[in-house]
Order: sequence, then C-alpha cells, then structure tokens
Amino acid sequence: MEDKSKYIVTEGWISIIGNTMLFVLKYWAGVITGSLALIADAWHTLSDTISSVIVLIAGKISRKPADDDHPFGHGRAEHIAVIIIGVLLAIIAFDFMVSAIEKFGTKEKTIFGTIAWIATIVSIVTKEAMAQYAFYASKKVASSILKADGWHHRSDALSSIVILIGMTVGNYFWWTDAVLGFIVALMIGYASYEILSKEIISLLGESPKEELLLSIRETAQKTSKQPLHLHHIHIHNYGQHSELSCHIKLPSNMPLNEAHDICTKVEVAIHEKFGYISTIHPEPIDW
Repeated sequence: MEDKSKYIVTEGWISIIGNTMLFVLKYWAGVITGSLALIADAWHTLSDTISSVIVLIAGKISRKPADDDHPFGHGRAEHIAVIIIGVLLAIIAFDFMVSAIEKFGTKEKTIFGTIAWIATIVSIVTKEAMAQYAFYASKKVASSILKADGWHHRSDALSSIVILIGMTVGNYFWWTDAVLGFIVALMIGYASYEILSKEIISLLGESPKEELLLSIRETAQKTSKQPLHLHHIHIHNYGQHSELSCHIKLPSNMPLNEAHDICTKVEVAIHEKFGYISTIHPEPIDW
C-alpha cells in the first residue's frame, strides 16, 4: 500500500510539472504560428496536468481506511478518477474536431517555423518518457489509474508525432493544419474511448475468467478430502482490495464446527494464493 501511494504521488507531480511546462511551450508555438494543431496539442497536454491532479486527489482518497459509510474502503475512488479523465479527454476531442472543421472551411494556410519544430520534438521525447514511467509504476503496484495516466501521456506523444510528420508538408498545402488538428482530435477521442470502456466494465462488474475460476476451485479443494463442489463464485473489486464470495456443498449431517473449520481453511487458502478476502456459504450436498 505504501509503495502504491509513493508511485502515485511521484508520477502525479512529475506529470504536473512536466505537462505545465510543455503546455506553455506548445501553446506559445501555436499562437506564434497560428497552428490549430499545435494549440490543440497544447490543450491536450494541459488536460494531462488536470488528470494528474485528479490522480493525486483520488490516490489520497483511495488510501482512506474503511469506515461506517464505506465498509469496503475507498479504493473505487481510483475508478471514478479514471472515468473523469476519460470524460475530460472526450470533451477536448469534440471541441477540437469542431475547430478543425471550421478551419478547413476558411482555407487558412499555416506556416510552421523553427519554434514549432522545437516544441513538437521536445514534447514527443518528454511525453514518451513520462508514459514509460507511468506504465512502469502501474505494473509495479497494479494501479489502473497510473496505467490510464500513462496512456494519456502516450496519446499526447503520438499526437505530437502526427503533427511533426504533417509539418514536413505543412508549408505546401493550406489544409494541412486543419487535417492535423482533426487527426489529433480523433486520437484524443480514441484514448477517451479506451479508458472509459475498460473502467465502466470494471465498475459494472465482470465475470471472472474460466482459468481463474478453475484455479480457485483447485486451491479450495486442496484444503479438504471432502468434495467441496465450489460454485456460485463472485469476485468484487474495491480498488485497493478484492473480495470473493462462493458456495460449497457439504453433507447435511456434518457438525457445524466441522463445516466452519472447512470454510475457514478455504478462506485462508484463497487469501494466501490470490489475496482475496473470502466469504464461504456452505449448503447441503443434496440441494
């Protein structure tokens, strides 16, 4: 838990400082050149700063212990934060799609200068470095919010690459900047879709994979010579921890203390192997 908190805070502050500096650089370059694509890219970068602030706030909330109002803890604050990031990206994508269409209609030509090249190259290198750290941290502590922030950085780096490619022909075709702006908006929109689709499914709940169910049954059965017929398995993810509930079948004449002992052994085995806090419901084998 402490390592997860450390990584979230570190990544959050790196993102806030780095993105704020890149926003200023890219926005300045966009204003000087009159490039919609660069200004869109700058706002995409600023959205990373906002999302990182959300990461820090959500990380702090998710670490709060369980209380009377939240008996399963506050871990799902991370999922809510990721959804906010996804919605923010969708709004930015829509706004710049509209702006790109409007600029395409004006047939306004954009001349990309040296400052535009410098700002774009610096952005690509910096954003990919930030993405790599976020992905590394997310794997170390299994954090979906760090992974989402990493994809946010990666999408910004990719959009800057698109702009860099377009700038090579931008001085020859009047429509280049409008098209680049639209492409960047589409990339931001796709990043939003990727983030939102995964997190919404996670919040709604999804069935465990068959391989996991099989492994849980095998782990439980090793604790007893009595066939357990483990079934009705549900896994509930609460961000910082997961809980499992299931049914087992036992002989109807088995003493209560013996049935309780079997349930306890199963709960301990599942927790040791999978980290799940389990609730086992015994029922008569002839049901």
